[in-house]
Amino acid sequence: RSDAEEKMAWSESVDTLLANKDGLAAFRAFLKSEFSEENVEFWLACEDFKKTKTSAKIASKAQKIYSDFIQADAPKEINIDFHTKSHISQNISEPTLSCFDDAQRLIYSLMAKDSFPRFLRSEAYKELAKKQQNGNQKRWFPFL
Repeated sequence: RSDAEEKMAWSESVDTLLANKDGLAAFRAFLKSEFSEENVEFWLACEDFKKTKTSAKIASKAQKIYSDFIQADAPKEINIDFHTKSHISQNISEPTLSCFDDAQRLIYSLMAKDSFPRFLRSEAYKELAKKQQNGNQKRWFPFL
């Protein structure tokens, strides 16, 4: 896909947006403006965590995710239900690669159903889309 098609593809799904470096940066900036960037940061931390190979690294990364996002008064505490939070708390002493899956699913769903549609309606996204369209016209009509 061309750069222009890629940017327009962001509006198709939150997956397309998260998989694209520029899309992710734009979405992060939007979430930051809404004081909810911890959601995408948590999601990214979980994606990275699932690629962890050694058990020592699993334990240390899990602890970092837990202290950054899950425990009460965490600096970037995510908004998840009590049941999910307590389940993670009970299992954090012996973490597995799937220990954050439920919380990650909840946060993904929140971003997909709530933040993503707002992002598509935001001025930031509209500006990006407009720049993209103007850029396309200039390519086809160099006299514009």
